[in-house]
Amino acid sequence: MSEYTNGMAADLIEAKTPWVKARRSSNVGQCVEMRKMDDGRVAVRHSLDPSGPALIFSIQEIAAYLDGARNGEFDHMAI
Repeated sequence: MSEYTNGMAADLIEAKTPWVKARRSSNVGQCVEMRKMDDGRVAVRHSLDPSGPALIFSIQEIAAYLDGARNGEFDHMAI
């Protein structure tokens, strides 16, 4: 498959890189996983549903999100 869209089954997204999750995540399936796609975009899925829908973001969108996370903009969501 060469055309990937938001909401498609995450297990259909082919890429040279593996799905990854934060080291702090537990091994009980409560993890957000990300995969860099071959076209440079990033797919995001929930580990409890690896075949479920994926959200696909541009590298610029991911960079903006990570910058906000590093600056504590989302800390209130983890309390």
